Amino acid sequence: MAGTPEAKPINETAKRGGTMIVVSLMAGYSIVYMDKSMISLAVMPIGKQFGLDTGQTGLIMSFFFLGYALMQIPCGWLADRIGAKKVLIGSLAFIAAFAFLFGAMGGLVLFIVMRFCMGLGHGGYPPSVTKSIAENFPIKKRTFVQSLILSTSGIGGILAFTLGGVLVDKNWRIAYAVLGALYLVSVILIWFFVPAHGGAVEEERKARAEAQAGNTEAAKADAPKVGFKDVIKNRNVIVLFIAMLFINVMLYGQMSWMPTYIKTTFALSTTKAALVLAFNSIFTMLATIFSGSLLSKLFLGRERMAIIGSCLITAVLIVVFIFVGKSSLVISMVLLALMSLVSMFAFTGIFTWPHKIMNAEIIGSSIAVINTGGTIGGFLAPTILGNMVKSAGGSFTNAFLFIAAMTVLCALVVLFVKPELTTANK
Repeated sequence: MAGTPEAKPINETAKRGGTMIVVSLMAGYSIVYMDKSMISLAVMPIGKQFGLDTGQTGLIMSFFFLGYALMQIPCGWLADRIGAKKVLIGSLAFIAAFAFLFGAMGGLVLFIVMRFCMGLGHGGYPPSVTKSIAENFPIKKRTFVQSLILSTSGIGGILAFTLGGVLVDKNWRIAYAVLGALYLVSVILIWFFVPAHGGAVEEERKARAEAQAGNTEAAKADAPKVGFKDVIKNRNVIVLFIAMLFINVMLYGQMSWMPTYIKTTFALSTTKAALVLAFNSIFTMLATIFSGSLLSKLFLGRERMAIIGSCLITAVLIVVFIFVGKSSLVISMVLLALMSLVSMFAFTGIFTWPHKIMNAEIIGSSIAVINTGGTIGGFLAPTILGNMVKSAGGSFTNAFLFIAAMTVLCALVVLFVKPELTTANK
């Protein structure tokens, strides 16, 4: 059509800039996950300095996820409308500003407000990353690229428990100044290396229209349009929203309180406890990378079975961890590594499944809704577990049994996903 700029061919985009797109998105995600993990270390000196109990420090961690949950859907919708790049840059710059402010604050209310605001910024990153993948990579590569980027949960954990752990041990305020600077570096990478618009979504839309209309001219006139209403009416979006909520109660429950559990159970310093968890983060990273390959090949078309099986195995490992692992640090480390390997396979399966069963034009909004379930789980977990530990006089047994039960519920919910039910054919 005259006057309309042609979308860049998807294979050309992938060949020329695909690697740097992935590297830039991974860099941003690494800092995002570093931020999520480092707070679990920082609340220990913060709690000591300001006289806060586990219920109060749990609130600091929880309110981050409340802000996160509130912005997921608006930012996913915005990424679908104005493109991923603008939302990516805006989100990271916003988080950077409040990371600097968090390090300058004092008092429970101010800590809660700053973490809430950081959560608002975080809400824009996951859906816009997913949208950027859909804009720049063909459908057959998206599950692998998404899982590769999700592997930054391990990279972020390593950064949080090594660099972050050392900085928090010296001065938690300096740790957040460094975190803010790393966010600004991520903004620069995305500014230079992530395209404003990719051609993948447009090419897919035209291909579907051509298949329906039978010719190119009809395709241009009759290309189907879908909107946010289609997202919230999609059965799979709602089911995966609930599944993500349950699995993130488990994942963020562990992330929030595992440093405290390891430190108190085995009488370790903050630095040594952080190193144990940094070692575990290596397994988290490897699990996410290999999950993408397994889900794209061995479990292609059998995602439901893979997710349910890994959830049930994770629940068993959690129970063994809390009753057997406390007898030895080495046994705990082995069980924790196995928990990370299996649980991240389940998480990656849920997070990447939408690429296979949902329309690319609304993938940003779909992931936003699904991940909102995850962030609600992240909001609930730190406070619920913190109060369970407090009411049990410092014992973590009931808290860990609770997250094991949440993992089983996730497996049950996944039974209701219908892979053939997509936005395109509803």
